[in-house]
Amino acid sequence: MKEPQLKNVQNRIKKVASILVTQPLPTDPKSPYFELAKKYNLKIDFRSFIQVDPVPLKDFRKQKVNIQDHTAVVFTSRHAVDYYFALAKELKIEIPQDLKYFCISEQTANYLQKYIQVRKRKVFTGVKNALDLVPFIKKYKDEKFLYPCSDVRKDDIPTYMKENGYDFTEAILYRTVASDLSDLSDVKYDILAFYSPSAINSLFTNFPDFVQENTRIAAFGSTTAKAVTDAGLILDVEAPLPNAPSMTGALEAYIQIANKIKK
Repeated sequence: MKEPQLKNVQNRIKKVASILVTQPLPTDPKSPYFELAKKYNLKIDFRSFIQVDPVPLKDFRKQKVNIQDHTAVVFTSRHAVDYYFALAKELKIEIPQDLKYFCISEQTANYLQKYIQVRKRKVFTGVKNALDLVPFIKKYKDEKFLYPCSDVRKDDIPTYMKENGYDFTEAILYRTVASDLSDLSDVKYDILAFYSPSAINSLFTNFPDFVQENTRIAAFGSTTAKAVTDAGLILDVEAPLPNAPSMTGALEAYIQIANKIKK
């Protein structure tokens, strides 16, 4: 963060009463967002700023990828799982019993149960990020890996696979696009919380005349933070931080200062 911007942030610390989280409403009643709202008497709304659309079959065919040529598949999201199996169904392809699955997290691995009996398959699970899968990938270095992904994706897995000479193919099965936010009358909240650069893009797609003024911007992850500043916005709250590994933790730390709450 540039020094002039940092000074600007310090001058912008004001009481927080409302937050818009640019993600869907949590399904877990114990979501830390609900706890945050209750603890500090906040209005917290949720609205997904992005949506995921499948790539039409005719566009997939243009990629000239034969998913049956692969012996392993790398999943980094639930969307990748859904669209991989949807594509196989549309192509009338039977998924081989001995196909190996490399999943970014236990949550993604568990989601596989929607389509297969996980206990009967070879499933390898990371902890929280894609590079946690590297030890498993090294062990099965001779596999032919398929990477179902979005047109907007992180570079970590593709870069690692290409730099180390693995038999690796990307397949764009879905696209991340801006949601239609015309039902949202305005975005005049005290804080807007963003989780991806695509959501920043959606803000200006839907509200091209958006002016930040006193609205504080929170961003999760370095790429999202960069998208905020690249868009000419002031980044007020950044996560994760050593003392706040989650977005809610970073927001709470900010609120305690802004609302002058004694610990």
